[in-house]
Amino acid sequence: MINKMPVQKITDKRRWLEILAVVLTGLGKFVFMDWLNLRFLYISAAILFWVAYIFIRHKNDKGILQYWGFTRKDFKETFKIILPFGVISAVAFFIIGHYLETNILSWHILPLLLLYPIWGTIQQFIIVALIAGNLRDMEHTSIPYFAIILSTSIIFAAVHYPFNLLIIGTFLLAILYTIVYLKKKNLYVLGIFHGWLGALFFYTVLARDSFWEVFGVFFS
Repeated sequence: MINKMPVQKITDKRRWLEILAVVLTGLGKFVFMDWLNLRFLYISAAILFWVAYIFIRHKNDKGILQYWGFTRKDFKETFKIILPFGVISAVAFFIIGHYLETNILSWHILPLLLLYPIWGTIQQFIIVALIAGNLRDMEHTSIPYFAIILSTSIIFAAVHYPFNLLIIGTFLLAILYTIVYLKKKNLYVLGIFHGWLGALFFYTVLARDSFWEVFGVFFS
């Protein structure tokens, strides 16, 4: 049995500042990834920043990790909920890729299936936990459930601009992820499926070699 540690009171001010930090992180994607083409640098910096923030918060509040969803609690239940959607999505990716003639599967996807869930978990944390979770748990602001899901999904989809198919796909998945998170609150499962489906989407529907885009700088 997993003991639930009490979390310290989180003020609305802190929640809004966290949401602002998430928005700035998203804007940084357009600058460093899309404009300057510094994909590896941006992802590394974003991961380091948010991991440092998680560490500092955990050091001062031992219950914050479980509150956010970094927990084994409900892992199996959440996995069972997401699995059918994951399988359906994967099959759909292959079918769409075959129709568009964009399937470029290669061994490059293998390391991404191991590494991308780490980045996926960070993305789920900053988008779903810090936006949807904070909006729901505001003390002095009442936001409708539907508005929380919609705003979180729009933000999640927006950071995947300018790829229209990716925007549509991430918007639909974000709706599912947000609903599941608000019920079960397990970031690990969401991060795993985010990473697996994201990697597969690039190599089937978008015909993009994400491994080369991220790590190609080390081979040039």
